[in-house]
Amino acid sequence: MHYKYLAIEGNIGSGKTTLATMLSKDYDIRLILESFAENPFLPKFYENPDRHAFPLELFFMAERYHQLKSLKEQDLFQPQIISDYFFIKSKLFAKNNLQYDELQLFYSLYDIMFSSLSKPDILIYLYADIQRLKQNIKKRGREFEQNISADYLQNIQEKYLDYLRKQDDFPVLLLDITSVDFVNDTKAYEHIKELIILPYDKGVYHKVI
Repeated sequence: MHYKYLAIEGNIGSGKTTLATMLSKDYDIRLILESFAENPFLPKFYENPDRHAFPLELFFMAERYHQLKSLKEQDLFQPQIISDYFFIKSKLFAKNNLQYDELQLFYSLYDIMFSSLSKPDILIYLYADIQRLKQNIKKRGREFEQNISADYLQNIQEKYLDYLRKQDDFPVLLLDITSVDFVNDTKAYEHIKELIILPYDKGVYHKVI
């Protein structure tokens, strides 16, 4: 494994946490998971987005920042780390969910936080089409997610892909997993592992699994 800090990203229902957990066990890497269940505004947001979007995104950003900041300060001797998110997620979701005035305030706080955090050595983006994402969301059965619209997922997907096309700070491995179930398909999962351990220069690398 060539990378000390791996971040896995993707849309809602893409399998970020599942893949991060599987890789952590296989490679004995410290696992950092987002604590989404602790956000008290999440169920409220899906019921009334306009009212609860701003506190939702602030809470998520603060939690991610404290988690990653403590990671940078405490894990000086940790050989490798894998997380199921990258801090840019805060900016992309805020851009999708917040009104203009809220977004400008959010960005000012985000920029301060982001500047003090480490960037991943590689970002792994799990791509699945909207139909597959909807199937995954239904299958995992979180009640507050069941009414997420296809349009909402499409907007999030577009913001991620637009960011990935423009960034050049680290390599991005974009894995199209639309047609596979890497949890139950050993061959697909082994293919993912083979791709992840390869060295990459900065840029975006698109692979279909």
